[in-house]
Amino acid sequence: MGIVFSWISHYGYAALFALLTLGIVGLPIPDETLLIFCGYLIWRGQLHPLGAFFAGFGGSICGISLSYTLGRTYGYKFVHRYGHYFGATEARLAKVHKLFERLGAWLLTLGYFILGVRHFTALVAGMTGLEFPKFALFAYFGAALWVTAFLSFGYLVGDKWQQAYQVLHRYLMLATAALAVLVLAIWWIRKKSVKTAPKHIEPRP
Repeated sequence: MGIVFSWISHYGYAALFALLTLGIVGLPIPDETLLIFCGYLIWRGQLHPLGAFFAGFGGSICGISLSYTLGRTYGYKFVHRYGHYFGATEARLAKVHKLFERLGAWLLTLGYFILGVRHFTALVAGMTGLEFPKFALFAYFGAALWVTAFLSFGYLVGDKWQQAYQVLHRYLMLATAALAVLVLAIWWIRKKSVKTAPKHIEPRP
């Protein structure tokens, strides 16, 4: 992680832009830590708030747009060829698309704040054929909120940013685990209710 901080210290906004682009695509780059560190550099006067925001926002939207494009270009072909090995079918993709149309697009916004989710939401959105204007509206809004929140956090905690991030990371992990349990519980309840629902029998003439 030290080399990442070194790049930011030496190359500033360009490094922030490039690292967040790669991190959002899915490379193992500590995105939140990176933004909090940049907030700390704003506190020290080494980075300008607007410059850091636009570099972080630009990198985020480039990364998530690239993920969306990969999902839209290759995702359907991948599911068509290999989906039967892990239960992903074209019919299920259609159902996921309907879910995105109703409320799933908000996952593009909220997914930035859920560990491990933001790397996949854009891929799924592209695979299910979510229209780009709708994708961009929710994904770019989420990027603006996410970048602002973590830059501000790093600025507010100042030189205690490392200790503060450890506490924040712990709470993010707990929140992510709780959300995963909730989603699994809802899925299990809905699946069980479908199995136990009485079948409608047509009366004989």
